[in-house]
Amino acid sequence: MSRSLKALIGPSILNSDLSKLFEESQKLIDNGADYLHLDVMDGHFVPNLTFGHPIVKCLRNHIKDAFFETHMMVSRPEQWIAPMADAGVNQYTFHIEPITNVEEICRKIKEHGMKAGVAIKPGTPVEEVEEYISVADMVLIMTVEPGFGGQKFMEDQMAKVQYLRKHYPLLNIEVDGGVGPSTIDCCADAGANMIVSGTAVTGSKDQMATIKLLRDTVQTAIDKVKNTE
Repeated sequence: MSRSLKALIGPSILNSDLSKLFEESQKLIDNGADYLHLDVMDGHFVPNLTFGHPIVKCLRNHIKDAFFETHMMVSRPEQWIAPMADAGVNQYTFHIEPITNVEEICRKIKEHGMKAGVAIKPGTPVEEVEEYISVADMVLIMTVEPGFGGQKFMEDQMAKVQYLRKHYPLLNIEVDGGVGPSTIDCCADAGANMIVSGTAVTGSKDQMATIKLLRDTVQTAIDKVKNTE
């Protein structure tokens, strides 16, 4: 974990034209994305179904250097650790709700050379993820129900972000769901430093300007806290 927080913007490619996955992803990187957020859904933990490790591996073959985070909305996260590591994933973020062996899964993820992220749905209390912070590299606070794009941002989830930022000043905290220019101030002020934004970025007429706006807003909030310490 870095000594100082950094604003990182990771567009979700789920709402892109998936028939042009490489082109859409490369465009996001060229327009300033810090990482790519890849939503993997199994049709079980969430009702929707997206793509798995074969597609991620194809994408990695075309995009050599970008940081890939897979958001595993799956019932059995342990099942996909080795295939995703083989596919070239850098960070494997999974939900704690369907499982009990969270620490073991974090250990396996790291053994496979990836960073471990732990995620919670809006209905899950922040205390349930707090006990795993020592074994994880990042915490993801969902700001919509996982499984579908285009939902309305849940501002009440910011209390979880505020709590984590207060108690873990250097923790990487990610927010995902309904985040864009109209909600970024709320996320930045609460203390999120990793921002997943889907439609607001992929559908923007000027992706570069949108990504810069998101990053600048978050970095300004981080710097403000730093200057008051």
